[in-house]
Amino acid sequence: MQTQVVLEALMSQRDNPAGVKIVNIFSPAPRDAWEEVLRSDPLALETQSPAWADAMCAAGGFEDASRLYETANGRGLVLPLLRRSFAGGALAFEASNPPHCGVGGLLAPGGACADEISAVFNDLAQHRVLSLSVYPNPLLASAWAEAAPARATAIPHQAHLLDLEGGWEEVWSKRFQGSKRTATRRAERLGVTVECGTSGRLVPEFYQLLEQAAARWARMQHEPYWLAIRRLKHRDPREKFEAIGRLLRERCRVWLARVEGRSAAAIVVIQGVNAYYFRGAMDEELAKYRASDLIQRLAIEDACRAGCRYYYMGDSGWSVSLAQFKERFGAQAYPYSEYRLERLPLSRTEREIKQVIKRMIRFKDF
Repeated sequence: MQTQVVLEALMSQRDNPAGVKIVNIFSPAPRDAWEEVLRSDPLALETQSPAWADAMCAAGGFEDASRLYETANGRGLVLPLLRRSFAGGALAFEASNPPHCGVGGLLAPGGACADEISAVFNDLAQHRVLSLSVYPNPLLASAWAEAAPARATAIPHQAHLLDLEGGWEEVWSKRFQGSKRTATRRAERLGVTVECGTSGRLVPEFYQLLEQAAARWARMQHEPYWLAIRRLKHRDPREKFEAIGRLLRERCRVWLARVEGRSAAAIVVIQGVNAYYFRGAMDEELAKYRASDLIQRLAIEDACRAGCRYYYMGDSGWSVSLAQFKERFGAQAYPYSEYRLERLPLSRTEREIKQVIKRMIRFKDF
């Protein structure tokens, strides 16, 4: 799709009553301008970058529908946006970002404010798509809640973030719980070795652990193995991680821990202005070696050394055990909402279908 300027002929329909006026829209967003806004937003994550959008398009069948907004006061705002079309383009879904594709939401120099988010919502409401969803940065939850229109469906989520202010020594001594410091020292004493690979070099070993984890969760959740693997291949195909490594290069960091040469645990961290612990997996049989704790410690230290302010640990859902795991590293819980603009009640239908399937297979949530 060629970059084009969309001139607002009916600007009064898209102005924010508080006074933020959008004068031009470029879609897809020009890459140089997008990168400039990304690097000037202190809350930005690499899942909001042009390279990430390229990776999702390459492996997920999406189109880049990103939007650069120019406001009357000279600010440039960027909304990463991915589109998936069906029936020759007659039906389309848009998201920032789609499920399993990381955090999206509006980028702005110094961070987006509620009035700017409201102006963007007014633009998005004009899109002729079946569903449009936004997964914003949890640190901006209050601004998105203030700006969301009444017609938007708000779906509650909870994520965990670790504040890296003060640097590594501050994080290690004052935010890590004693149990985690002890666990990482134990891993080192037991001879756990750790390698950090970039550009996707360690993706094959990471993905083997991810497949093992999917099989383990299938047993625990009373889910057929074939269904668990099918969901994994749909949600997180190996090609997605290969594309991330290929296109983000040094910003894609795969941490792999081994015990006597055997893969014990691995995580994928996307590092830029801030760091994002995107995926992780471990060999349960080697859990006593505390390899997962050690690689988290090293990835967090690496993010501190790189000057990141936050280490985003992803959605935790309402799992108590997962929340506790993250909080022992010093992360804090941040409730936020995903917002959907829908022409049909798709969210409710999707939820009801999932509930029926779970009842049929006697699925157990953990």
